[in-house]
Parts: sequence; C-alpha cells; structure tokens
Amino acid sequence: MIIVTGYMHVDPADLAAFRADLKTLALATRQREGNISYDAALDDRENGRLLIVERWADQAALTAHLEAEDTLAFVNRWRGRMRGDIRKYDASNERELGEE
Repeated sequence: MIIVTGYMHVDPADLAAFRADLKTLALATRQREGNISYDAALDDRENGRLLIVERWADQAALTAHLEAEDTLAFVNRWRGRMRGDIRKYDASNERELGEE
C-alpha cells in the first residue's frame, strides 16, 4: 500500500474555492481503481492549511491518478496558488491499531 500525506497551503481568501474544487476531484478519485481513501481536512483556516491523506493499493494506481485528466486539470487550475509539503510512504506491514 502507498500512503500519501502532508499539508497543502492556499491563500485563505481562496480556501472556499479550493475546497470546493478539491471535493469534486475527491469524489471522482474515490471511484478510481486502487484508491483506498482520499481525504482532506481543514487544519488551519487562518493560514489556509489542509491536511491531505490518501491511501492507494499500489504505485500503478497512484500513477494513474496523478496522470488522470481531472487531476492534471486541477493542478493546472491551482498552479501558482497552492503549495504542498506532501510525502509518499510505502506501507508493508498493515495491521489493526492494537496489534503489535
């Protein structure tokens, strides 16, 4: 499994429009093959910071998402108006929270 997480930053004045656009993308993304979850949460309204968390079955699924027409269109619409500190992690030992 691939986990993608980190923060996205937009101008607080653009926050409502960004969140609406991201919601549209999220609805489509959650239907993609290999997507396990795709979520964003408002972390700091005053500074326009959102926490992003995605889970993908594998790199091929993530790559397909990143190359999808709607993903590219979203990135192009927000290019120069968003910045991110997003990282990708490989998870190879998934288990319940209480398990060691």
